[in-house]
Amino acid sequence: MTSPSPHHLFDRREFLRIGGLALGGLGLANVLRAQQRPAVPDTSVILVYCIGGASHLETYDLKPDGPEQMRSVFRPISTRVAGMSICEHLPRHARIANKFSLIRSMTHKVNIHNDGSITTLTGKEPTVLDPTSTARSEHPDFGMITSRLRGPHPAALPQYVSMPNTFHMTRPMYLGSSYQAVSTGDPSRPGWTMPQISLRGQSPRDLENRRRLLRQFDGLRSTRDRHDAHNALDQFHAQAFEVLTSPAVASAFDLQQETPALRDSYGRHLWGQSCLLARRLAEAGTAVISVIANTPRNGPEFTNWDDHPGNAMRPGHFAQYMETRFPYFDQSVAALIDDIHQRDLDRKILVVVVGEFGRTPRIRTGPPDNSIGRDHWPDAYSALIAGGGLRMGQVVGATNARGEYPTDAPVTPQDLLATIYRHLGIDIHHTLTDAVGRPVPVLYHGAPIRQLL
Repeated sequence: MTSPSPHHLFDRREFLRIGGLALGGLGLANVLRAQQRPAVPDTSVILVYCIGGASHLETYDLKPDGPEQMRSVFRPISTRVAGMSICEHLPRHARIANKFSLIRSMTHKVNIHNDGSITTLTGKEPTVLDPTSTARSEHPDFGMITSRLRGPHPAALPQYVSMPNTFHMTRPMYLGSSYQAVSTGDPSRPGWTMPQISLRGQSPRDLENRRRLLRQFDGLRSTRDRHDAHNALDQFHAQAFEVLTSPAVASAFDLQQETPALRDSYGRHLWGQSCLLARRLAEAGTAVISVIANTPRNGPEFTNWDDHPGNAMRPGHFAQYMETRFPYFDQSVAALIDDIHQRDLDRKILVVVVGEFGRTPRIRTGPPDNSIGRDHWPDAYSALIAGGGLRMGQVVGATNARGEYPTDAPVTPQDLLATIYRHLGIDIHHTLTDAVGRPVPVLYHGAPIRQLL
């Protein structure tokens, strides 16, 4: 009997050696089991998260006629939707306002950054609040829960991706570390490539780096038709071979497949390319993609939306950093929403733009440099919703004349999450089991926002 060629043995041996491959924490066995699961909704959510707490009074709920030291520092402009006005620094938003809805009555009671984000992202308020904003969650966030309940993607796509980094305040906890988001880094950087693949049961040193692994995959693809090594494998291994050699994952992360004109329309910066990558991943089938919206690296040193006194505001000139952020933010979010509609993806993909809270109605001067700003304010803030097959071109809820609290249709973070989970096909009453065996529902309370349905 003729012995197999050395090349033949190498292909089979290499395939078996990397059989523990996991993408976004997904083992091959789980990926293949996913192909036998009941069908799940082919829907996705892109969360553009304004970390730090964007001022509702300077973005989506301006109060230009309020008292001195309380009114918005910017002018409102009209939009394509009658009666809907937004900040003058969001002209691209204004042109596509018929493609999104605003919620002006978001509200909760946690005025600390990490704890506010934990409440917003998990729907479960921390049992003990940490005023130092160093708290980490006791429960997984909605992306982690979605990854768990959706199960592995049949094409091995990660179910939860976050860019440029993962949320620092949420943890998978009792779900297990495999449900943490895949972090992409900054896709606008020259030479950026798809994230490193994690391996289950293998040391990353064994594969040296991602580039070598990709070369191995390319070699397997190019030789599989000329060699019949995989024909000798059992059905499981044959299916696993197909998953490992599929280009679907690499394709989803490949921004070079987009035209230069489209990439330019999003903006060649962190926000723009992150939003474009988010659309590609959602279109391919990733369930949850978060874009943590900081100022691009070529912006000012202060990078998030925490615009209170002491954060380097020049005396007498509140919101200078918002003025810097707005062009990036306006371009990226508007391009994302418009692109989704142009591709007829507005039923498949839901876009949510929100932060952990808003800002105080009163502008104050404070230490250390007598700078001017607004403090944390969870009692009233705004969110933008686009797509998801929901009702667009409307304003949900309202706040009083000073933007202090909702006067109509209050919406909690749990209600917003219930709306998100509904789009993702997840039962909010489903229970998970924590580390000591107690049942924990996806949400203890909350209901989808009826005005959007």
